[in-house]
Amino acid sequence: MNSLQFTDFKQDNQRLSMVTCYDYTSACIVNDSPIDVILVGDSSAMVMQGHKTTLPATVDTQLVFTQAVVNGAPSKFIVADMPFGSTRQGKTIATQIAMRFMQAGAHAIKIEGAVDVDIIEHLVLSGIPVMGHIGLTPQFFHTLGGFKVQGTNDDSANLLIEQAKMLERVGCFALVLECMPAFIGQKIDQAIKIATIGIGAGPHTTGQILIWHDIMGLTETHPRFVKKYIKGRELFRHALKQFHHDVTEQHYPEAVHCYKA
Repeated sequence: MNSLQFTDFKQDNQRLSMVTCYDYTSACIVNDSPIDVILVGDSSAMVMQGHKTTLPATVDTQLVFTQAVVNGAPSKFIVADMPFGSTRQGKTIATQIAMRFMQAGAHAIKIEGAVDVDIIEHLVLSGIPVMGHIGLTPQFFHTLGGFKVQGTNDDSANLLIEQAKMLERVGCFALVLECMPAFIGQKIDQAIKIATIGIGAGPHTTGQILIWHDIMGLTETHPRFVKKYIKGRELFRHALKQFHHDVTEQHYPEAVHCYKA
């Protein structure tokens, strides 16, 4: 798959599936699945490192996660998140950082918000595919007043539509639409030709994305839009409880688990 095919999905009225993951083992499993795209999100700061926001994600940590996913999912299209502040220090630094992600094996990068349009255009012209991201943009946590649904009044909804059109004009091949009323997600999708990937943006986008840990039921709390497909925490707890029991009752290791001279 390549970035141009995202638009083909939309034109053919096909739906894209996308998951966010950060490690080699999970990526290996995704690689053996029909999932279309992997995002190495800066949500790693929250999911993998326990921070309250995505802001502590750094270029170096994101590169480690990206390389791990690239190693585990060689057959998937991989998008790497540009972390907080990485596009706000000018074209030269932003390009250098984006190049590091591409050299690590990512096929595209994702940039939050619609304030760096000159840099996005420059990156696209430099041969770096860029996925945009509007709506709830976690890197703007403080200016948005927290994790809140966006586009809830006419002015903010119209702004989102204009942002989508602008990001399409400067060359984004797709947009993530996060946390907005379903009819706004639909309006945005209808207003642009490029693919839209929804996360809490309703059913009318070209594709949908969820975080691996949410899908697997590994997180304790989750937003309204999350659907847990298995009760992962319960399964893992049961396995650990059984292991503890086997060790304390001397049921493990058995002969089959031991080496012979």
